[in-house]
Amino acid sequence: MISILDSKSTRLCDGINRRDWISLGGLSLLGMGLGDAKAASYKFAKERKAKACIFLYLTGGPPQHETWDPKPEAPIEIRGPYQPISTTTVGLKVCELMPKTALLTNKICVLRSMMTNDNAHSSSGYSMLTGTPHQPMNFENAKPGAPNDTPSFAAIIQKLLGSASVKPEAIVLPEHIWNDGGITWPGQDAGFLGRANNPWLINCHPESAGFQIPGLTLAEGINDKRFDERLKILESVNNGAAKNQSNKNQKQFENQTKQALNLMNGEATRKAFNLNLEPDSMRERYGKNRWGQSVLLARRLVESGVPMIQVNWTRFENEPQGSPSWDTHAKNAEKLKKDLMPVMDQSYSALLEDLEYRGLLKDTLVVWAGEFGRTPKHNGNAGRDHWGHVFSAALAGGGIKGGQVIGSSDKTGAYVKDQPIRPQDLHATIYTQMGIAPDTEIHDIQGRPMPICRGQIIKNAV
Repeated sequence: MISILDSKSTRLCDGINRRDWISLGGLSLLGMGLGDAKAASYKFAKERKAKACIFLYLTGGPPQHETWDPKPEAPIEIRGPYQPISTTTVGLKVCELMPKTALLTNKICVLRSMMTNDNAHSSSGYSMLTGTPHQPMNFENAKPGAPNDTPSFAAIIQKLLGSASVKPEAIVLPEHIWNDGGITWPGQDAGFLGRANNPWLINCHPESAGFQIPGLTLAEGINDKRFDERLKILESVNNGAAKNQSNKNQKQFENQTKQALNLMNGEATRKAFNLNLEPDSMRERYGKNRWGQSVLLARRLVESGVPMIQVNWTRFENEPQGSPSWDTHAKNAEKLKKDLMPVMDQSYSALLEDLEYRGLLKDTLVVWAGEFGRTPKHNGNAGRDHWGHVFSAALAGGGIKGGQVIGSSDKTGAYVKDQPIRPQDLHATIYTQMGIAPDTEIHDIQGRPMPICRGQIIKNAV
């Protein structure tokens, strides 16, 4: 939560004591260091078609067969028990567990040939979130840190769009992504760009009664007058500190302060987090669960002007270790029908319909993806295992051409048949739609220049 410290002085890495500084627990701001890599050479693309991006990250790896790429002609051990259904797009069929989504495919571009060739959650996830293969590949329980310190695309957007902003430009919710044992995946932070460019992580339970974002209210015992007094103290300390710091560090520190205070004082942002302003019928439409309400929160953040929101699929209560979320190693068909697909189909279709109704879909890019897909053949536990050789994703809004399928898999959904799409190609498409040239250069800690993306825009998607 955000609070104004009452206790001992806090010594920051610049060696200056600062009383009454702001602590951001849920938003992880004080975890950001003042050290930073060189500024990016920001290049605009020709046109910004997407003012915002909502990345729906289905942690665990959704199966291609039971979502966007059914294989009705394959044997039962491959196709599974569910049948394909027709959609609003001629020739496109999806799994019967997606009835609401099937009515909206005229707005969706389905990608059936995604690939990482990596079968480990954390290393394949690193590739999907950064556009860079993990070193080494197929490395489960990989942790953040060099040499795998490429910034996530959310962090790059925070860096490029947030340098002069008084609000966070990239928000991740309702929690970070982790493996059993609480092991944090690599590729979720700013890496070599420095912690000051991390996307803002908001740990929250928006489905809970009386939900509030921790930190958007003053700490107990701090009234408005006292808060204003402390802001004056902070300003005075910062002015004095400027004489002892580099201009770069001081400017960065001030930007962080402005962003932190904006979350407390910014009316638009405060309203965005207030789900009580939504009609109950709308909250029901998204689904009154942690995922559905997080997706609704993402739409509200888009309305408030936040350009990048990543929503991570979280574990249901009492899920077993070894097969949580979309990691359906056991009872794949049962878990999909009972727990996963109804929640996904409801919230995803609600988001697209809601954005369209509000006139926001044309300016908002919605990305549907996980870290990989599932094996073409069921295992002995009636589950599907990890599979990064081909899987599906989907794009909608933000200038994307809907009502089409790009790429294809082979007859069993095992390998790419046509037009392979790599994570870096997905990133190049996202950046371009958001008005950022994929060859924009950033610099690592040693000052070496590199493009933010080494992929190509997905052909025919835009």
